[in-house]
Amino acid sequence: MDIQSLKFFRAVAASGSISKAAKELNYAQSNLTAKIQQLEGDLQTTLFYRHNRGTTLTDKGKVLLVYTDKIFQLLAEVKEVMNDNGVPKGPLAIGSMETTAAVRLPALLSKFHREYPDVDLTLKTGPTEQNVQSVLQYELDGAFVAGPIEHPELSCQTFIEEELVLVTDTFHQPLTSLKEIQNRTILVFRNGCSYRARFEKWLHHEGVIPEKIMEFGTLDGIIGCVSAGLGISLLPRSVVAKHVNEGVLVQHDIPEQFGKVKTIFIYRKDKYSSTSLEKMIEMLSSEKIGLV
Repeated sequence: MDIQSLKFFRAVAASGSISKAAKELNYAQSNLTAKIQQLEGDLQTTLFYRHNRGTTLTDKGKVLLVYTDKIFQLLAEVKEVMNDNGVPKGPLAIGSMETTAAVRLPALLSKFHREYPDVDLTLKTGPTEQNVQSVLQYELDGAFVAGPIEHPELSCQTFIEEELVLVTDTFHQPLTSLKEIQNRTILVFRNGCSYRARFEKWLHHEGVIPEKIMEFGTLDGIIGCVSAGLGISLLPRSVVAKHVNEGVLVQHDIPEQFGKVKTIFIYRKDKYSSTSLEKMIEMLSSEKIGLV
């Protein structure tokens, strides 16, 4: 068993076909087939079921894929460690909730870029659940998500506590009961969003079943549709403050048990923390007081 064989194995597992993997790797199909057969011989097990649609991993193949991913992650980490001379540089992939990226991060990331211009910083937005999985799968170095997050493989650092408010268009009367929105459309991010989960928990607690739920992929889309009277939403006060002050939206306070949520920064415990990631964590510690 060697690294090249594992590389070929992972390519076939990903594509579901030896012919597709051979084309992607620019490698003769017969040679790739021989390599897979050799790997199966070395391990004394069958790694793939062969069928007319391609290949499917056996149970043993699924186990090997987990170890193969770990091996390649460790190899990448070794290279990262060897190239890290204590100067922040190279790629740093950070995830964030859409709302946090829109309001809380621009100034922070701008400062980080000014102080560490050699860091190739990328930001990927998505719901909390998606960001957590991306960090666990080594696709992101860290992510800003809604807490609490309790996972044995993750380290967490509190970034800020957000206050959630219900937002409506300017024609909506002040709320005296959540049941008043029974017939209103609920505007939310897709499943996996912590604010959506908090909203649904509040609705369930009050015995309110919304007439319709509409999913959006962007914050601007939700705000625009709320202001147009299409429906209502639950968002951080900091996110809607500008629109409320401009008279575009009206905010309504909600019970504290549903209205407080912490934004935390998560990263893997077992992954080597590059100098770039360490500097990001240090900056969060020094900046979060001023952001609250």
